[in-house]
Amino acid sequence: MNTLLRCTNLNHGLMGTWWLGKTRSCYSYHSEFLIRWMTTSKRVQDRSKKKRVHDLEVATEKWKITSKIIFLLELLKQEPEMVIPVRSLDQHRRQINLPKPHRISDFLRKTPNLFELYKDQKGVLWCGMTPKAEDLMEQQQRVIEEYADKVAEHVTRFLMMSVEKRLPLEKIAHFRRDFGLPLDFRTHWVHNYPQLFRVVKALDGVEFLELVSWNPEWAITEVEKKRAVTEITETSQTNTSGMLSFPFPLKFPANYKRVYRYYGEKIQHFQEMSYLSPYADARGLKAGSLEFDKRAVAVMHELLSFTIEKRLVTDHLTHFRWELVMPQKLMRLLLKHCGIFYVSERGKRFSVFLTEAYEGSELIEKCPLVLWKEKVLELVGYRGRKKKFEISSEGSDVEDHDRLVLDHGDSEVGDLHVQIEPRGTLDYRDLLLDDESEMDVGEISSTY
Repeated sequence: MNTLLRCTNLNHGLMGTWWLGKTRSCYSYHSEFLIRWMTTSKRVQDRSKKKRVHDLEVATEKWKITSKIIFLLELLKQEPEMVIPVRSLDQHRRQINLPKPHRISDFLRKTPNLFELYKDQKGVLWCGMTPKAEDLMEQQQRVIEEYADKVAEHVTRFLMMSVEKRLPLEKIAHFRRDFGLPLDFRTHWVHNYPQLFRVVKALDGVEFLELVSWNPEWAITEVEKKRAVTEITETSQTNTSGMLSFPFPLKFPANYKRVYRYYGEKIQHFQEMSYLSPYADARGLKAGSLEFDKRAVAVMHELLSFTIEKRLVTDHLTHFRWELVMPQKLMRLLLKHCGIFYVSERGKRFSVFLTEAYEGSELIEKCPLVLWKEKVLELVGYRGRKKKFEISSEGSDVEDHDRLVLDHGDSEVGDLHVQIEPRGTLDYRDLLLDDESEMDVGEISSTY
């Protein structure tokens, strides 16, 4: 027992490395403890860092770069003359993950196709958009207007899945970019579809978006829609209780073959289970039951299907735990069902992907807003080179962005290059039914 405790302390850096070579038995205990610690830890990084999907990590990095640039473009768009003093951008360092002492002006110079800098007569440095950037923002406005009806459908279905058929407006705002909502979402857009939803104010002043009318055609899940039309019709007629029996599409990476070999029976059992539709009342389900978990998987599948990238930042999901009747240990659920979802821990803000929506690192079906974002990425100069993903549980977006953007020196303007190298995988543990680790989304630091 004392030997094991000494080896445990060694793992936490409290003893010198000389002890490891002291005895072969100590090494054996240490190895066993380390493996057990890595598979039962509550840290998401420790559970998933050896099970990365290379292509989806590429997608994570790509979208992360794009979001920083789009944030600045939208910020400039809201200015009266679409220009802003560079020093005023200092308050937005957190959003673009640019730590001091690096200069924001250097960051802007890295993307000369989109941002231009100039000094006024007083020597104040200003930032504006290039003609190409202005044209891009006009294109974005047109795409958002053309895509608005589809977004309204997704928002309505989101309300239909909630317990009270209404959601706080402030919480929905977290998903603005994910759903493709416009900048004036809260002030104007929400009033454009009075036949679908309306804004109501509670006694405490909190504003809610409330469902106006139930559309039975929109209460059909995306999983159902992918089945034959006749099968959907029959299901709609027979499942009056809201129970569904459609399996979820599974997409495991090649190195997850052991999942089928050892746990195929359990996966098949879960797939064949009937479950409550995300649009049915779930308040009677017992938390922790397989029925509860499968319905939660269905909700997550549906919600991710609504997003333009089929991807969400996980800390945003914590806000809807009660409204959508989701489990307390939501991250654990996502990691369990690794054939349906993939969790990327790039940086401090984890992302969850709908795996079936991707072929390699590319979306299979790209909506107009995704195609527009790819145009932005082209002008940023992203090439997918010169970047290694280190297996580290302490990584952050700030550090990644620092190395990504500021490696050309103060005066040189260069393209952004990223390469993601594949890593090995750890032996798969029973993530489907393993209850040793209870991970909560709330355990992850949130950044807004």
